[in-house]
Formats: sequence, structure tokens, C-alpha cells
Amino acid sequence: MTETYLLPIRTAALIFPALAFVMFVPTAIVLYRRHGVMTRWRVLSLYGGVFYALTAFCMTIVPLPRRVADVCKAYPTFAEPQFTPGVAFSDIWKEAHHRVTLDALVLHNPAFWQTVFNLLLLVPLGVFVRTHFRRGLAAATVAGFTASLSFELTQYTGLWGLYPCPYRLFAVDDLIVNTAGAALGWAIAGPLVRALPELDALDGRPLAQLAAGRIPFGRRLIALLLDAVGVVLLTLVAGIVALVVTGEAWSLLVPVTVLGLWFVVIPWRTGTTPGKRVLLLRLSTPDGGRPGLAGLALRALALSPVLATTCLAASGVLAGGTVALAVPSAIADGTVNRRNLAYGLAAHLDLRLVLLLLPILCLLLVGGYVRAVRRHPQALGPHEVLSGIHNEALPHTRTRTRPATPALDAAPPIATAVEPHSGTSDAPTAIARRPDYERASR
Repeated sequence: MTETYLLPIRTAALIFPALAFVMFVPTAIVLYRRHGVMTRWRVLSLYGGVFYALTAFCMTIVPLPRRVADVCKAYPTFAEPQFTPGVAFSDIWKEAHHRVTLDALVLHNPAFWQTVFNLLLLVPLGVFVRTHFRRGLAAATVAGFTASLSFELTQYTGLWGLYPCPYRLFAVDDLIVNTAGAALGWAIAGPLVRALPELDALDGRPLAQLAAGRIPFGRRLIALLLDAVGVVLLTLVAGIVALVVTGEAWSLLVPVTVLGLWFVVIPWRTGTTPGKRVLLLRLSTPDGGRPGLAGLALRALALSPVLATTCLAASGVLAGGTVALAVPSAIADGTVNRRNLAYGLAAHLDLRLVLLLLPILCLLLVGGYVRAVRRHPQALGPHEVLSGIHNEALPHTRTRTRPATPALDAAPPIATAVEPHSGTSDAPTAIARRPDYERASR
């Protein structure tokens, strides 16, 4: 019985690293756009919730039947859902063989422990709703019912049609017990909520650095990564079109043209690159103006070694993957002549060597660039120092939606009494003066 519950946990642990890697860039985009910063606590909280959700899902589907065709014969009683509440307690009484003892009812009663594990399954969900989202009991109950219903439907549909018949039972008792577990988790999370600070409170220092104009390096790096991916895809598409339409000679100019369009022309017209727009960043000069063509060209030229190797590495991996898949299939089909097989293998080995060297060169250049940024007092890159163009953060979602507080509003004018002006009434007049600190800042 223990193995039944350990197997889904091990399965989730094997899947989670790949899922976390795939989710990293989308997670960073969401956090930077919504909160302006990406702190370790938000990442840990989010990834903890994802790992728990993956584990809970694996609990409902793992272990999977090995033979699809035998599912209907192996589990004939699971074809009809069980809508009668209270069957779980009847199963506990049956497994106890109608004996009222601790050993029969609890310790060695599989039906009892199955009900307990169904209760505990969504307890972390209730805790997560209260600690992370700061929602009430009703929200936790609805979340528990929705999650449990999705699990039961997954089981009833045979993993959404993957199997012709359900291999686990749809039971209304599971809905009730799972939902009660989410409500229980919300209730026991009260002391934890009072002990832990809110995530917004942990963002104070990074947000203060952001307000001072210090853009997080990770935010800029992800924006550059998005730009590099966009350049690679656009270069591949434009290169194929140019090769078909104009021939090989003009297709060699495509990479330079795309780099100039992406990093010079578009920022000159819009003030930002497409990748920086996604991360709510814009490019500006020290006086706050939009950068000109000369500065953008110098910035792109300083970035070109890193961008070129990144684009070549990504393009080489894509092209090499295509060749690696095509060559074995061509050999299997007999389209490769045996006389040329040695040449083909040699070329394939050369290609693999190139594919190995390009990512290494890319990592070395990117690593050197990252080190240069880290060592700079203002965390500026060589391209920013040479061109004089730096990044500015646009207002994130929480800034645009959060109501302004009186303490952050502009100070009202101060009325002070002055001597009456000659030729006017003897009554003193009041004029509006700016505070001294505002005059000094001007």
C-alpha cells in the first residue's frame, strides 16, 4: 500500500525538473510584468504550488495500466460512476468484518487509510489558498471542489480518452472528502499566516532598487533572450524566403539585415525592442529621451558578438537536429549510396563537432558578458556604457492597479502670508509656494 503512494511522488519528482525548466521564462515574464521584480520567495512559492499540483495529479492517475486493450476487461466495475454518498464508510465497515476494534477499523483497514489519504490530498491546497492568495474559507472550498472534480473527471474519462474505459472509480465520496480536506487545510493555516510575512512585504527592497533606476539583471537578460529567439526565428524564415526568391547571394545578407531591423530600426521607431516590450522595459538616453540611430547602432555593434554566437548556436542546433533525424531515415530507406556512406558519416561527425563548439563558445561569451555586468558599479553592460543607452522600467500591473496612497501623492501647495504689495489692498494676500525640497530638487 505504501508503494501505491510513493510511486506517484517519485513520478512527480522525475517530471518536475523538466517542467520547471520549461516554465522558467514564462514565470519570469508573468512576475516581472505583474510585480516588477522576481524574488526568490515568489519563485519558491509558485514552484512549490506547481510541484504540489503535479504530485496531486499523479496521485489520481499513477500507476497507469500497461495494456490499453485490457482496461475494460480488468476494471468492469469502474464503468459506472458511484453517486451514492457514504459508501466509503460502508467500505470501512466491510473491511473491518463488522468488528469494532482499533486494529480492524483503523490500523489494518485499507478503506480507512484510503479515505484518510483522500482527505490529506487537498489539505496543502487549502493552506496554499490562505497563505499565498490570502483568500477566505469559501475560496478554499471552491478550489478544493474544482480540483477534486477535475481529478474525478480525469479518472472517469480514462485519462481524457487515452484509455477506452476508466481504470479508477468516479466516486462522490471522493469529492466530499477532498473538498473537506481543502477546507481543513485553510483552517489549520491560520497560525502559519500570522507567522509568515506577505509576499508583497518581501518585495520592498527590490522595488526600492527598481524605483531608483536599477533594473534587475535577470529581467534584462530574459528580455535579451527573447530578442535572440525572435531574431533566430525571423532569420530562419527570412533566409528561406530570400533563398527561394533571390538566390543564395542575397540570402547571406539576411542575418545582418534582421539584426539591424530588430535592434536598431524598431527601437528607433518605438523606443524598445520586442523582447523588452514583453518585459515592460524601454530604452532611453541619460536625459530620458528616445535614443537615436547612431547610439542604437553602436549598442547593437557592441552586442553583436554575443547575439551572433547565440543565434548561430540556436540555428545550428535546429539545423543539426533536422539533419540528425533525416540522415538515419535516409540510410534506412536506401536513398544513401553505400559508397558515400563514409563521407556522410564524416560530415555528420563534423556537424556534431560544430554543434558542440557553438554552444560552448556562446556560453563563454555570455558568461564573460555577465561577469562584466556584475563587476560594473551600476550593473551596466559594455553595450550600455559605450552607447550611453540604458533601460528604464515601465509601470508594472500592480503599480497601475494599486490605488495611490496619500503619503505618495504630490505635496499640496503651501499658503504663506506676505506683505501687501504696494498699490493693493491693505489686507495680506496668500501665494502658493513649492516646498523648499521641491525647489532644491529643481
